[in-house]
Amino acid sequence: MAELEDTLYEQIKALSATGDALAQDGDYEGALLRYWEAFELLPEPKTDWEAGTWLLAAIGDANFLQGNFSDGRNNLTYAMLFPGAIGNPFLHLRLGQCLFELGNLGQAADELIRAYMGDGPDTFADEDDKYLRFLSTRANDIKISSLQTKSGS
Repeated sequence: MAELEDTLYEQIKALSATGDALAQDGDYEGALLRYWEAFELLPEPKTDWEAGTWLLAAIGDANFLQGNFSDGRNNLTYAMLFPGAIGNPFLHLRLGQCLFELGNLGQAADELIRAYMGDGPDTFADEDDKYLRFLSTRANDIKISSLQTKSGS
């Protein structure tokens, strides 16, 4: 896989770090501006670059955290075209959550099970229990034992 030129990579990393700091402070709009600015620096075809994967992960995460599930779904679906995205538990988790919130429960279950299969219950540790409860209603072939632990049942 080709690597970005060092100066360009440093620019992208700096913009991403600024976006991360803004997101940490709850300024998702500001974070998104920085992430998109960094994304636009990627050479074409953008889908060749691993940096595009983590930038779109950050973008989709910010979309989700601000409650913009439609943009989150779109950006995280786009991320799946980038290197290393398929099988990434976090990307599948956020995409599944966006799909769940949009009422697309079939696809949500598919993505959430991919997240669970990739990293187990740890993927859901800091998330609302509703996603793991939902998954337990759809996942007949696996045991989701952490559900009892989290919900106290």
